[in-house]
Amino acid sequence: MSDTGHATTTVAREAHAEQALRAQILELVRVANRLYDAIEALPQIVIAALNGAARAGAAELALACDIRLAAAHATFALPEALWGGFPGAGGPVRLPALVGRARALEIICTGRELDAGEMERLGLVLAVHSAERLLPEAHALGARIGASGPLAVRGAKRILNVRGLSGFTAARALSDALRHALEWSRDVDEGMAAHREGRAPRFTGR
Repeated sequence: MSDTGHATTTVAREAHAEQALRAQILELVRVANRLYDAIEALPQIVIAALNGAARAGAAELALACDIRLAAAHATFALPEALWGGFPGAGGPVRLPALVGRARALEIICTGRELDAGEMERLGLVLAVHSAERLLPEAHALGARIGASGPLAVRGAKRILNVRGLSGFTAARALSDALRHALEWSRDVDEGMAAHREGRAPRFTGR
């Protein structure tokens, strides 16, 4: 009886810990969304300089910026589908506007990695520079934009943002709802287990 009670207590603790972890992940996604939305809403032009591997949340942060530059060795990936999930911090909302709907679906649903050359060809980044020139080029671009009239710059950004606002708001609400439901799915359990065990996942769609 004592051994059985101990085992039951252990299982209960593990289940509670797993639920707490999932709740933490969802809260992290919510915080990331609020932060990335706030960055996108800034009146200033925000330039991202990608100087390495931008994956998952880091890639979504880059998408929230107005302009992206990349070093020649930089890469970009939204690998969540390989783990049974999908990008929950704006990837499916923002990426189609940059690379088109079909390409965005392909990038998100395969989870593949893009190199700097492909990012530039797709329009995901404005330009590719050597690692040594990346930050100087970003600063120079910022200075050129800063030399323009601030009312003109802020007005242009505001117009572009408002143009896509209605679709963005609906897509954000759907993304939040689906991401919450997905976190409790069996496929996410399987994706996490497969990643830990170094094997291919066996998804069931549940």
